[in-house]
Amino acid sequence: EAVSGAQLVAQALRAQNIEYMFGIVGIPVTEIAIAAQAVGIKYVGMRNEQAACYAASAVGYLTGRPGVCLVVSGPGFLHVLGGMANATINCWPLIVIGGSSDRNQETMGAFQEFPQVEAGRLYNKLSVRPSSLEVIPAVIEKAVRTSMYGRPGSCYIDIPGDFVNLQVNKSSVKYVECCLPPPISMAEHSAVSKAASVIALSKQPLLIIGKGAAYSHAENNIRKLVDLCGLPFLPTPMAKGVVPDNHPNCVAAARSTALQHADVIILLGARLNWILHFGLPPRYRQDVKVIQIDICAEELGNNVRPAATLLGDIKAVTEQLLEEFNKRSWKYPSNSEWWQKLRGKIKNNEERSKGLALQRSLPMNYYTVFHHIRELIPKDCILVSEGANTMDIGRTMLPNFYPRQRLDAGTFGTMGVGLGFAIAAAMVARDHTPGRRVVCIEGDSAFGFSGMEVETICRYNLPILIIVINNNGIYTGLDANSWEEMLKLGDPAACVPPVSLLPNAHYEKIMSAFGGKGYFVKTPEELQNALKASVADKQTPSLINVMIDPQSERKKQEFPWLTRSNL
Repeated sequence: EAVSGAQLVAQALRAQNIEYMFGIVGIPVTEIAIAAQAVGIKYVGMRNEQAACYAASAVGYLTGRPGVCLVVSGPGFLHVLGGMANATINCWPLIVIGGSSDRNQETMGAFQEFPQVEAGRLYNKLSVRPSSLEVIPAVIEKAVRTSMYGRPGSCYIDIPGDFVNLQVNKSSVKYVECCLPPPISMAEHSAVSKAASVIALSKQPLLIIGKGAAYSHAENNIRKLVDLCGLPFLPTPMAKGVVPDNHPNCVAAARSTALQHADVIILLGARLNWILHFGLPPRYRQDVKVIQIDICAEELGNNVRPAATLLGDIKAVTEQLLEEFNKRSWKYPSNSEWWQKLRGKIKNNEERSKGLALQRSLPMNYYTVFHHIRELIPKDCILVSEGANTMDIGRTMLPNFYPRQRLDAGTFGTMGVGLGFAIAAAMVARDHTPGRRVVCIEGDSAFGFSGMEVETICRYNLPILIIVINNNGIYTGLDANSWEEMLKLGDPAACVPPVSLLPNAHYEKIMSAFGGKGYFVKTPEELQNALKASVADKQTPSLINVMIDPQSERKKQEFPWLTRSNL
């Protein structure tokens, strides 16, 4: 019995328990998408390969098993470099399958010919082309396994165009079973007891929870650890919700103070990169003791020499720490000077935000908008957020109560991820947690990167709520009057500020164009009504275009994006 290359690819993916494929079909991969659907893989056709790849990578983070992105040769492949890099830098499993030129036309200037395997090496843990149809299942098993084992990341598989419809006898194919779940590694006992001793001697401890902790499903252990030891904790942006943001030990509202004065910091699946200011002075104490817990040995010791290193799976290692502290019965006192300092700072910062949120002036500011969003969206919704000010202020104003329910620009600071992430989250939610809503909060500039994916959302009938926070620009914009004045000066390309976008752009009409519901809002009352209507309608996608003050910024800081202190 004969089987085609396209069928082999699809069957092998199914055998590895792959559920979702995103992509844009064309020569030579259309048959692969058709074959994937035939074996029960869900295929979502996107409008841009970049968004397709972001969607597939988010599936990997949300489910622990890679999504697949399917693209054509040449330009199609090149458009997913951003998605592959973003997945690898965020440590999310992903499989990209790219069609490529027929083998017998190599070096001849074939249609869309490009050295894809070679180019893919820079962005992926593995970049391979099967040498024959017979080995396709084995190569796909290796790619899926590699994407999940150790520190997760992206893997690329190159399928020459002539493989797709070529046929081979089933009996000669090397079929393989589904790869085993990733093995769980634990820290050595001496490192665990050393870490516990350092923590027990601390005067100003701080636990930092990273998205590695969210990915490893360590939430129950970490919550127990926080309660058992009474430790203050700070989540990185995508680790919000591992311990609920409203937990009394959360010190996110005193972030700078907590980082600057902690004498012992425990890193749970978080890296000392730009997001955490590298762990260096002046943002940290010169003599800070860092306890690093990470799945990746190469990460240990980056930027700061650690006091203890615990190499292993976050869930397993936090279990070890819990056992150790259960034996020691040590608890950090809740009436310490450190706690008083942190609580004072939290109270101050929360009052400042509250003051800004309650301003009645129009147009609205970011804080007012987020205040109303927070009051009206479901507590258990998946929040997707991207933008400059929109993402930064949204992170502080919108709480997460559950793990793996915040997706944003991430370690790579990638703009354009929002709609792809939202589509992935909505697909996963529909199958695994029916009824859970996806709320996608976009800056107007961020929305522009993949706004046409609104058609994809409507085509697959995904009840996503998109909220565009529209300030007519990137960071800041111009109001309509200033814009008119500006145009009198001559050619807009010569005189309009580079950060400006068209004032009062009606992004909501993109949604209504495809059959969803669009709302254009300027006042708190209009915003509340639009939010209530959108949340109540569980069937229809909607987009609320919220006009805010073009000059609205975060709290009293000039040019905060230049200082990076807000991140």
